[in-house]
Amino acid sequence: MIMNTLLFIGTSELLLIGGLALLLFGGKKLPEMMRGLGKGVKEFKEGLNAPSEQPKDAEAQDDESKEGAEIENQPKDTDTPEQK
Repeated sequence: MIMNTLLFIGTSELLLIGGLALLLFGGKKLPEMMRGLGKGVKEFKEGLNAPSEQPKDAEAQDDESKEGAEIENQPKDTDTPEQK
């Protein structure tokens, strides 16, 4: 029920919210904050699209590098026949 009322914000409510924000943050800081918010939203959208733009060859290379890392992390047999 509350969600339905939040979706229908009128012009007077938007002006009230804008006026309060202007009073709280001032005329200099408000445009900087909105610019930062816009850049953040843009980066977020680019981040959502980035995994789908990754070529499939890169996924194969990632799998190969993981296999190589597993081989390198295995303990090495350093025992000599004299120690046994």
